[in-house]
Amino acid sequence: MSASLAGRVTPASRFEACLAVILAAEGGFVNDPRDPGGATNLGITARTLAAWRHAPVGTEDVRHLGRGEAAAIYRANYWNTIRGDDLPAGVDLMVFDFAVNAGPARAVRLLQEAVGAFPDGAIGPATLRAVRGVNDTAALVDRLAAGRIAFYRSLSTFAAFGRGWVKRVEQVRQKAKGIAGP
Repeated sequence: MSASLAGRVTPASRFEACLAVILAAEGGFVNDPRDPGGATNLGITARTLAAWRHAPVGTEDVRHLGRGEAAAIYRANYWNTIRGDDLPAGVDLMVFDFAVNAGPARAVRLLQEAVGAFPDGAIGPATLRAVRGVNDTAALVDRLAAGRIAFYRSLSTFAAFGRGWVKRVEQVRQKAKGIAGP
């Protein structure tokens, strides 16, 4: 991943590289009764899939979700919402991964708080200026990781899923720092 995101790359290739990290972390079909998201495949819940398809879906629909449709959902509902193409390499991955886990607005608010922008949950020109004003992208990645972990610790499901969430944040942090510029 570091080679594919370092230097000059197209926005499409940055999305694909970040998506590969997301899909590796999310894995395949799961339906853990402790998970309030219910049936999930490739990180896409039944609720998200139903909203995408504008139709009710069942567990089998989720089970048979393909990578192409999942990628389209991730691009439209998460990557584009967080303006991943406009974020620095590494920061894009951290914000995208958190958007997948906790929703785009929460991920954007965390970014905004980390760069001193007004935390309204929507990336606009002021947020992008604040992000571009960051001199140490690796330190920003660390702040985002710390904010993510603090959020997860506040959840009632932390006892059941916290160890995995923290491990994922640390793995993504390392990948993000490996591709982040100074």
